[in-house]
Amino acid sequence: MHLTRDEALPVTVPLATAPLGVWRSFREARRNIVSIIPEASTHQPIVSGKTGKRWHMLTDPAGIRQVLLEREAFYPKSVVTKTLLNPAIGDSLFIAEGAQWRWQRRMAAPVFSHRNVMNLAPIMTAAAERSAARIAEAGTGRAVNLFDEMVTTTFDVIGDVTFSGDGSFDRDAVHAAIETYIADAGKVSLLDILGAPDWIPRPSRALSDSGMTDMKKMADGAIEARAARGPQGVPDLLDLLLSGEDPKSGRQMTTAELRDNLLAFIVAGHETTALSLAWGLYLCAFDQKVQEQARAEAQAVLSDGRAATGADVAHLPFIRQILDEALRLYPPAAMVSRTALAEDEICATRILPGDTVILPIYALHRSHLLWEEPDAFRPDRFADRKAIERYAYLPFGDGPRICIGASFALQEAVIILATLLSRFHFTAVKGRDPKPVMILTLRPEGGVWLMAQPV
Repeated sequence: MHLTRDEALPVTVPLATAPLGVWRSFREARRNIVSIIPEASTHQPIVSGKTGKRWHMLTDPAGIRQVLLEREAFYPKSVVTKTLLNPAIGDSLFIAEGAQWRWQRRMAAPVFSHRNVMNLAPIMTAAAERSAARIAEAGTGRAVNLFDEMVTTTFDVIGDVTFSGDGSFDRDAVHAAIETYIADAGKVSLLDILGAPDWIPRPSRALSDSGMTDMKKMADGAIEARAARGPQGVPDLLDLLLSGEDPKSGRQMTTAELRDNLLAFIVAGHETTALSLAWGLYLCAFDQKVQEQARAEAQAVLSDGRAATGADVAHLPFIRQILDEALRLYPPAAMVSRTALAEDEICATRILPGDTVILPIYALHRSHLLWEEPDAFRPDRFADRKAIERYAYLPFGDGPRICIGASFALQEAVIILATLLSRFHFTAVKGRDPKPVMILTLRPEGGVWLMAQPV
């Protein structure tokens, strides 16, 4: 039995209907960060409060543009963000600021050019083929955890496009270290909420230190081995980064800088894409009409039963719309934060230096001021992307720091989703609806269990 649009809406997170104190905020955040977002933020452009320090939750597109673009230098990533991520990805492109960020961005941008991303598409196609084979092997009549399967699939992709599957990187060890880090270190600490300095130990993060240290040593060894060997075949991300240089200064990345950025790409590059695919498959199982329309499109393009390729992506617009809508309803980065460096005014609200400005993407994407039927699954709302207000939809951020791998992630997701929908009919398992829970990303607690029937 499957859910239909008339029976229920996609699973949602109940937002806070009243202000939360410090201790309750801590308890709620430990369980699910999204649950501390005020429900009012889906009906008001800005909501302010104080939990140890002043904060402002902003869902006004003009105000968000001010933070991410017009006055971006005055709103660096928050201390909490850096504290959470630094042990895993160091001072990489994802969290660096100022000149350190600018030169890394200039150097890395050509790596994610359309040409390079298309050159890596065959790796995505092969991973989609292997995923379909695993799902088929699970057998008809058995539920499959599609979240676990999508994590496996996207980790295969990122492993191959990063290290060409050359055996220099122990994927199982890296995967285990990342999962441990997300589970242990990603949980919000009360010290973070209170704005305590980074040098004060966070007990929950100490659990994952050894795993991250081992992973970094492994990555350093792989980088040095590749530098000595040189590229073979189509250049992968490591080859491109090793040969790249800042066009302005001629500077190249050190082994440590290469390692931190590669680990950032690995962590972000598989987790977020896996989530968009898992949520997208859940939503297709929820709405069978959407799934049928998507399957018809995919089978028309993949008429010979093959897996999708990079060249097919432009011919699969409805598959892309499903992913866009999945990213709206369940954005992997459901909440991001910035720290104000100078006094400012946003939406007639005074912002003081040191204030935390939070962009609750989950609430922004479900704002009643910006979206018609915001909690409904309607992929057709993305049929005309020009009609979507730019700063009302931020699955990959925006401004100078927009996600550098967005085109890579979307190409990968379309290839995998089209391949799977062309071969299987997915239905939900009654009583196994996933609960959206955010630690570092918005994950489906308990997995995404679906029945997969070959078509």
